[in-house]
Amino acid sequence: MSFLRDLRVAFHSLTRTPGLAITVILTLSLGIGANAAIFTLVRGVLLKPLVNRDENRLIYIRQSAPGIHDENTTFSVPEIQDLRASVKTLSALGDFSTMGFTMVGLGEPRSIQGGVVSGTFFDVMGLHPALGRLIGTQDDGPNAAGVVVLTYRFWATALGKDPSVIGKTVRLGSIGERSAKIIGVLEPCVPYPQDTEIISNIVTSPHHLSATMVTGRIHRMTELFGRLAPGATLDQTRAELRTVYSTMKKDHPEAYSKPADFQIEARMFRDEITSGARDVLLVLLAASALVFVIACCNVANLILARTVRREGELAVRMALGASKGALRRMLLSESLVLCGAGALIGVVSARPMVAMLARYASKFSVRATDLTVDSSLLWVGAALAIVAAVILAFVPRLPSSASSSGLGLSNGTARITSGTNRRQQIFAVTQIAASFVLLVGASMLISTLIALQRARTGLDTQRVLAIDVPAMFYGKTPQQVVDFYKEAMRRIDALPGVNRTAFGDVVPWRDNGPGTGGLQFSADGHVHSRGEEDPRASSRTISPGYFAALRVPIVAGRDFNALDGENNDDPVVIVSQTLAQRMFPNQDPINRHVFWTDPVLQFFPGTDADKARLVAPHRIIGVAADIDDGHLVPEPTLTVYDPLEGGVTFGGRLFIHTTRDPYALVAPITRLIRSMSADQPVEHAATLEDIRTQVLTPDRLNSLVFGVFAAVALAIAVVGVAGVLAFSVSARTREFGIRLALGSEPRRILKGVIVEGAVMAALGVLAGAAFGFVAARLAGSYFVEMKMPGALPVVISAFLLMTVAVVASLLPAARAAQVDVMEALRSE
Repeated sequence: MSFLRDLRVAFHSLTRTPGLAITVILTLSLGIGANAAIFTLVRGVLLKPLVNRDENRLIYIRQSAPGIHDENTTFSVPEIQDLRASVKTLSALGDFSTMGFTMVGLGEPRSIQGGVVSGTFFDVMGLHPALGRLIGTQDDGPNAAGVVVLTYRFWATALGKDPSVIGKTVRLGSIGERSAKIIGVLEPCVPYPQDTEIISNIVTSPHHLSATMVTGRIHRMTELFGRLAPGATLDQTRAELRTVYSTMKKDHPEAYSKPADFQIEARMFRDEITSGARDVLLVLLAASALVFVIACCNVANLILARTVRREGELAVRMALGASKGALRRMLLSESLVLCGAGALIGVVSARPMVAMLARYASKFSVRATDLTVDSSLLWVGAALAIVAAVILAFVPRLPSSASSSGLGLSNGTARITSGTNRRQQIFAVTQIAASFVLLVGASMLISTLIALQRARTGLDTQRVLAIDVPAMFYGKTPQQVVDFYKEAMRRIDALPGVNRTAFGDVVPWRDNGPGTGGLQFSADGHVHSRGEEDPRASSRTISPGYFAALRVPIVAGRDFNALDGENNDDPVVIVSQTLAQRMFPNQDPINRHVFWTDPVLQFFPGTDADKARLVAPHRIIGVAADIDDGHLVPEPTLTVYDPLEGGVTFGGRLFIHTTRDPYALVAPITRLIRSMSADQPVEHAATLEDIRTQVLTPDRLNSLVFGVFAAVALAIAVVGVAGVLAFSVSARTREFGIRLALGSEPRRILKGVIVEGAVMAALGVLAGAAFGFVAARLAGSYFVEMKMPGALPVVISAFLLMTVAVVASLLPAARAAQVDVMEALRSE
């Protein structure tokens, strides 16, 4: 009951200073709301249990080749068989091969992201069906019927949760085409990869049944999952995997080149699926914590100022017998009222903040799309409120026993002691230091974004429309597929507003990200050192006019023409400028030869004649400027371009250079292609500029979110500096009056107050720089991609903070310089 009485008294006491109470509540609500929302996001993405059965025993096994910059080479069937036979700390292995399919028979023809699995996959993953059944061991083998399981997200978003899809037959096209029956819908879960839409059995991919797939050790395209055996730990499994892997490399040295530096690693499945969001969310959590610190420091200064003005009241209470414990309990009650109200408003405002932050985090993890607000939001808000209340209750200094004996009871003016002034300045410096760290981080992100946006791509991004028209081989020969694209380009060229239409197999930035190693090749006269691999280059298939459509210059030789590719005895290629300079320095590359040497090419589909043509020497007829279709900031690239006629056609992308609004052509182009083939998917139409903008979305969102945090922190810090100086000026009114009476010039007082604000800002910048440096070094040991900021973001942030601090000092300084001497002396 006494505690409730204290709260009631505290509430009435705060109503006498409504301005201060409202300021404190709103400031705290900002800090508490931001932290509660971000913790909810972190919990939902990183900490919330997965639906997978016994998820703490589910691991992901990765093979990598850092020597050729391949972070995930995946596994081949022989490698999986070796691991399955030798690793005893795993009770079962599940395999998953990512495959891009075309799907016909379920609404509009579409391209779809899928996976091919064996019958053990779903059991290893510990997943269950939401509808129908999942793929099992009865669906293995070359004689099994083709079956498909839909992921829950695809079923819900693309098919409107239609239960009648179960039992329907669809036609899947990839490297070969097969029909398959839909047998089930997977329960809501995090698929891997996260953009997977369907999962089918092995028989739906004829390539998986080929002899080269089953026996080729270097034919790697399968990801691997495992379940820890009873009693086994992750460390034990890692050690055993490395031992077995070392034996595999010794037994098959031809499959593991030393320059590639093949390695094997295992991690918990949870860590694998959250790795894309982990770093950014933890940094976001740290940023919100800094905002909370800034808010608490700001409020602490306000509470200190209020306590100084109430020193007479507190002294009277002590003189009347109140103990220091009772006074501290009274201050704690007031803090609880303020922090409780701030937490209430913060939690209410956190709900829409969670929704906005979830859309932001969905760019990094699919788990954020299903985020729901639960009771954790309330207890996080309550915990932060209690922490803030305790801090604020013990910040003020209680009156001394001398003042309680009557000294200073008649004092009607706020007297600020050196200890109180020091504490206020420390809080202000802390605010500036935290703001500086946030400003530097935001400046670094913004400067990176600006650099990415300003980077010259070498392409006409505004006038080129890219459309996915994937190759459909069902009932067609490879030549008929090529003829389809040639006829489609001829018809599109006849549309009004079209300059040039060309074929390519990769849309820049959308289809090809950084990290793909390319294929080994060599050239006339090239000799590599002993123990070194041949260089690697990207392979692209294009039609005549591709470079003209993208406005890429041909710097030597000529473009392809309609006859190129028809003569199997003299295959021709165009190479990138960097490749020509590297392989033929100070020489004319025209009519020289390049040829593929990568052993993985033996697994490419086609006849023996097709494979022989693929690895035969190819005569260079042209050199084109580099096109880096993987990096937002272009880098030198090694690329070999084959002609569409006679090339390997896996993808299918059309590039249309226009003279009018590119998007106005989407509908007529779609109708034109569908009139040629009703089952042909026509999707993802976008200009290259919009594609690049979309790829930049995560960088843009990072800059926006951290920029908002930095702006809020800066605003609170500025108010804090101004508040400290204003209170200092009001408490030193008599001092300024005496100084003016003794002949001091007002501008000296003005200058003194501004210098005081600038010194606080400078100390804050130095403290922030030291803290940021130490924090970045510590974070660098946990976050591989953590980088120290450059000089420009640091200088800009320091200049901004110093400038704002000086501006914030002007008003208190002006008040100090305009003190009325007689009034200041009479006030005592």
